[in-house]
Amino acid sequence: MIILDTDCLSLLERERLLESSKLINSLERHQSDTTIISFEEQMRGWLSFIARCKTLEEQVVGYERLHRFLESYRKTPVLDFDENAAAIFRELKASRPRIGTMDLKIAAITISTKAILVTRNLSDFEQVPGLRAEDWT
Repeated sequence: MIILDTDCLSLLERERLLESSKLINSLERHQSDTTIISFEEQMRGWLSFIARCKTLEEQVVGYERLHRFLESYRKTPVLDFDENAAAIFRELKASRPRIGTMDLKIAAITISTKAILVTRNLSDFEQVPGLRAEDWT
């Protein structure tokens, strides 16, 4: 199983073909999932973006982009932060890695599902014992 980290989802969402072409090519050969944590991170970002809009025209664009975001998630399997992931998260947190809480939750979900995390952020995720992470960009 392949899980896409938030940074890869954002890269694909922005449609920067030059930066994402290698990732897109790799994903054509694999089914990929994401996590409810990535959904939360991206949703917070979109809500913040819309809150900063100064004009109605900017809000229209913001809501159009939010709708595209929603549609993309309707097509993507989303893995939960369940009791098993929470237990792994608790163990990982106790080891005090220098990694953000949201990333650690994504790592816990990835470990609990025995998946591979595809991310551009290997420097942080390599600190997590038992996590398989790869950069496909």
